[in-house]
Amino acid sequence: MAQSAKPVQLNPQTLEAFDAYIHHAETEANQMLHESGSFLWSDFNSERAQQVRTGQVVAQFWSGRGPVKVPSGLIHDWIAAAFIPESTIQETFAVIQDYDNHKNIYKPEVLDSKLISRHDDDFQIYLRLLKKKIITVVLDTDHEVHYRPVGPMRWACHSYTTRIAEVENAGGRDERVLQPDTGYGFLWRLYSYWRFEQRDAGVVIECRAISLTRNVPVGLGWAIEPIIQKLPKESLINTLQATRQALHPRPR
Repeated sequence: MAQSAKPVQLNPQTLEAFDAYIHHAETEANQMLHESGSFLWSDFNSERAQQVRTGQVVAQFWSGRGPVKVPSGLIHDWIAAAFIPESTIQETFAVIQDYDNHKNIYKPEVLDSKLISRHDDDFQIYLRLLKKKIITVVLDTDHEVHYRPVGPMRWACHSYTTRIAEVENAGGRDERVLQPDTGYGFLWRLYSYWRFEQRDAGVVIECRAISLTRNVPVGLGWAIEPIIQKLPKESLINTLQATRQALHPRPR
């Protein structure tokens, strides 16, 4: 199905727009933290905070609107929050930082995972990701992940990709890993901003995920749009749900 779309190359204008967006998002987030005193996004709205407390995974576009159009690309900016009862931040980190085991915790989206290196609260990791929505895409990705304490019961984490490469014929004898920034452009960059707060006999976890993809080619929206538009939200919700499931396994 992907053969119906032409391969694309990430161009400098697209990347420049994404880098500018990331810079603005990080600056704004730091200002909000210092000016408002509120640490969690879910606390800015009482209804949203109540939904999180009662066990819902709440997710929306950061802006409340759709993806941001940039030259030859789209920026997807999602935020989600969940409450993990009867857990501590340390127990939550025991799951999230078990990178060798992500292929089991976060399957089927994570096909393979490996911790490359760790220095205190800084990690380098490898993930092979599966994106499946009408069409199937496999990606080899490298990430840098940095955790930092923000207070006695609060931590923040910043994760970003340093390499994303599409994989042709994944798992086959003729498997081929493409050069980064080539291929069909279903995921070019992924930056994630996590916050953790221990409270109410549990932990609230939030993740803001900002990703860059190709734009939707004219006439191929039916094939391309689902994997670009719907998967970022679904992937974010599934990640939080899988983290909670790993800490509190439920009979299936």
